[in-house]
Amino acid sequence: MKTNIKIKFWILLFIIGLLISGITAFPLEWELKILNNYLGTNSTIAESYPDLSAWITKVYLGLSDTNQKYPFLSYGTDWLAFAHIVLAILFIGPLRDPIKNIWVIEFGIISCTLVIPLALICGHIREIPLFWQMIDCSFGILGIIPLLIVRKQIKLIEHTNH
Repeated sequence: MKTNIKIKFWILLFIIGLLISGITAFPLEWELKILNNYLGTNSTIAESYPDLSAWITKVYLGLSDTNQKYPFLSYGTDWLAFAHIVLAILFIGPLRDPIKNIWVIEFGIISCTLVIPLALICGHIREIPLFWQMIDCSFGILGIIPLLIVRKQIKLIEHTNH
C-alpha cells in the first residue's frame, strides 16, 4: 500500500472513531437502557458476570434518575459529544496535508496518552470499577495505534523528500 494511501486510511479510521464516540455521547440514557436490558442485573448474563451487570444497572439507574431530576446535567455530555466531533474535524488537516499538519497527529498522540492517567486518577476518585477504567484506558491505547502509524509514515515521506 502506498504511503499516502496508508496515511489517509489510518486518519479516516481515526476520524470515524471520533465521530462515533461523539455521536453516541448524545443518546446515553437510551443506549444504557438497551445495554441494561441485555447485560444488566435482570439479564441472562448477570449470573456469569455479576460485577459487570451490577455496574451497568447502577450506571443506567443513576443516569436515568439524574436526567429525570436534573436534565441540565446531561448538557455536559452534549459538550463531550461536541468536542469529539470538533476533534474529528481537526484531523481533516492532516488528511489533506499530512506533512504540514503533523502537529495534529502529535497532538492526538499526546491526547491518547493522557487518557490513561485521566481514567485511572479520575476513575478512582469517582469510584469507577477498575475493569471499567481499563475499558476507558483501551480507547487511548487503541487510538494511539493509528496515529503512531501515521506519524511514522509522515516521517518517512519527510525523510525521502530531504
